[in-house]
Amino acid sequence: MLFPWENSCNITSRNCTEELNLTQQLQTRNMTVKRNDTDPFGRNEEVAKIEITVLSLTFIAAVVGNVSVLLAMYKTRRKLSRMHLFMKHLSLADLVVAFFQVLPQLCWEITFRFYGPDSLCRIVKHLQVLGMFASTYMMVMMTLDRYIAICHPLQTLHQPTQRAHIMIGSTWLCSLVLSTPQYFIFSLSEVHPGSAVYDCWGHFVEPWGVRAYITWITLGIFLVPVAVLVFCYGLICHTIWKNLKYKTRRKSVSVSAVAEANKTGILSRNSVSSVSTISRAKLRTCGTRTSPGMTPRTPL
Repeated sequence: MLFPWENSCNITSRNCTEELNLTQQLQTRNMTVKRNDTDPFGRNEEVAKIEITVLSLTFIAAVVGNVSVLLAMYKTRRKLSRMHLFMKHLSLADLVVAFFQVLPQLCWEITFRFYGPDSLCRIVKHLQVLGMFASTYMMVMMTLDRYIAICHPLQTLHQPTQRAHIMIGSTWLCSLVLSTPQYFIFSLSEVHPGSAVYDCWGHFVEPWGVRAYITWITLGIFLVPVAVLVFCYGLICHTIWKNLKYKTRRKSVSVSAVAEANKTGILSRNSVSSVSTISRAKLRTCGTRTSPGMTPRTPL
């Protein structure tokens, strides 16, 4: 029995080629439909290619940038300050995000489905959220340290390095605790009952579980840290502006007073010079150390 396209092949070779191509396209479409029947949660391959490209560029930029920062601080021979210490751990947290959040997601986008045991699924999900919490809250702690140093400078005199280590350690510990629920939410399971297609998915007992999870992630990683950053930097800018305004006003008053004194002949040029150096002498005096039973001496 001959099919219609076999009859057309006997007429002209051109018609034969067109019919063969049409038949191959129909067969390919039928195979795609069958494949989608076994995997009901298909994806758009064009969008997947864009996601793979973006994740690849993000991973390369994160690794190169943060490794460069760590190498620059490693080559620095002088002792690292508190700011450099926070920057070091912030770079480490960003590397955790790159290797345990971006890279697994990139591999996941390439394979489309998660290929691994259930334990690996839970560990990957835990590390993905751990990196995001650590990177975000390390930035928050660094901002709090700057706020204390600028708005409350006297508090920085009491063991500042020890306080910085406590803040950094508490950040890693809190990130570890806040990301622990990932072990109980995600597991390797069928994407659809009876489909025999497995993926690393989240499961919630209550219907409102998905909304609660999304709200918790949004508040914990984005909204609350942003609110703290805005509040702290707002106070820092206000303190700096207030100090600049006070110094500008004091300078204008002192200049007018000196001009009036010169006009009346009370102060000479040497006296004006000595007045302008009082603040510098006070700083030097405050910077000298005193020993028990000794009188502090100021530099001449």
